[in-house]
Formats: sequence, C-alpha cells, structure tokens
Amino acid sequence: MKNFNTSISRRSLIASAFAGLGVVALGGLTACGGSGTAAEGSTAADSTTFTVAASPTPHAEILNDFAAPLLAKEGIELKVKEYTDYIQPNKDTTSGAVDANYFQHITYLENYNAENGTDLVSAGLIHYEPFAVYAGTSNDLDAIADGATIAVPNDPTNEGRALLLLQDLGLITLSDPENLEATPKDIKDNPHNLKFQELEAAALPRALSSVDFAVINGNYAIEAGYHVADALAHESSDSLAVEKYANIICVSKGNEDSKAVKALVKTLTSDDFKAYLEENYGEDVLPAF
Repeated sequence: MKNFNTSISRRSLIASAFAGLGVVALGGLTACGGSGTAAEGSTAADSTTFTVAASPTPHAEILNDFAAPLLAKEGIELKVKEYTDYIQPNKDTTSGAVDANYFQHITYLENYNAENGTDLVSAGLIHYEPFAVYAGTSNDLDAIADGATIAVPNDPTNEGRALLLLQDLGLITLSDPENLEATPKDIKDNPHNLKFQELEAAALPRALSSVDFAVINGNYAIEAGYHVADALAHESSDSLAVEKYANIICVSKGNEDSKAVKALVKTLTSDDFKAYLEENYGEDVLPAF
C-alpha cells in the first residue's frame, strides 16, 4: 500500500500558541452583532468594519494573524467571530449577522445551499487541508485487521471524502468510485469487513482511543494537535482535494464584488500568503490558487 506521508515544516511559535490555547469560540453557536443586518445587504460588506465567521483553526488564526493587519492598511477593520460548528456560520451569513464566512469547502457549500434553499456563493478559493487517516488503537493500514473500526465524519460531503480516501488506499471500493456523497451503504467491496463509526467531524480526534483508525478533517486535526506528518496516509496532491474541497470565502449572493470581500480574497490569494502558509502550517494547509 502506498504511504502518502511526506515531511512537513513546523508551524511558527505564534501559530502554535494559538493552537495550544484551545481557542474558545467567541461567537459560540449564537453569534450576533455583525457589522450589518440582512436588510443592509452589500452596504454591510462595503463598510470599513468587516465581520467574518470562522473556525478557530486554521481559519480564525489566518484571519487574525495574517489578513487583519494587511486589511487595516486599506482602512478595513476585520472582526473575526469564531464558531465551532458547520451550520451556524452559514445561517449568520445568510441573515447578515456576519458579512462573510471562512470555514467550509465549496462542495459542502453546494450541499448546504441545496438542503436549505439558500444562495450563498464563493468569493474565492483560498486553501485546502488534506484529509488524513490517523492511528487509533491500531497503527498499520497495510496489516489492517478484519472487522477493524474506522471513524469517519457524518456530514454528507465530508463522509464521502473520507470514503474516497479509503478507496484510494485500496481498503474499500464504492459502487460509484467518484461519488462525493457516498456513505457506507454505497460500498460495493469491503474485503476486510471494515466497520464505520459515523461521528460529528469535531468529535473525531477524541474518538481515536476507541477505534482502530479515524479519517479526520484537516481543521479539527490541527486543532487537536495532529499534523499530516503524523498521519498514516493522506490525500495525494492529484486527488479531488483542490478541485472539490478547497476552502472558500463565502458571502451572500451579490456581495462577492464588494470592496471588503475583494480585498480579503486578494490578500488570501497572494504570494505572501503562500509563504505564510508554508512557514506556519507546512503541508497541513496548502494554497488552492
């Protein structure tokens, strides 16, 4: 079996300090008081104060550490509200409680819009975080035991992504080998009779002590202190990761061309940002542009 691990440069002391603090969600699940209301529409996004909902790691770190100082030079005060779930940030972006969000990949957004009748859009592809398989009570994928249990995220797009990785590793075969929303019910061949524990993505790192392996979202792995270099295997550079799972700046439709949004996207798609990612996150967070 091919081992996809490669060496990784260590994060800077500043980024490590953020992760070590186990940042508390300032906005929680009921964030409020963004820079405008839904009725203000694009006016809110054009204001000098620009509020972005973000996952603590790495998104809020990136916004506070890298983007905010640069936007301040352009007269834009960036305020970051931290969230620990995948639902509320989109709700608050739709309502206007925040002007934008930065936590999700494009495939998740497309699924969210379809299920909720919303029209949130991507203003730009920023980065991607390789999905990886981490050791739990077992540590050898080449000698995986029959009946081994693998924890995977339970939301539609991320579960499909996890199963695609396991398929790439030769552990399973899906009925549709390119199904981005596959579940264990879509597995055609399972020669090791693997069992799957479907969990909320944020709970996956905590599950490692009770399962053989876990396929963990990049942001939650980093937050828990795991890195691609620690993984048994991860998505290869020619996988669907960049095309389908790039993390985005998300806004309400019509706001993607506002001054503040364009300034943020420009800042996060620069050569300086590439250098920042390399220095602080190595292969944990890779540019998608």
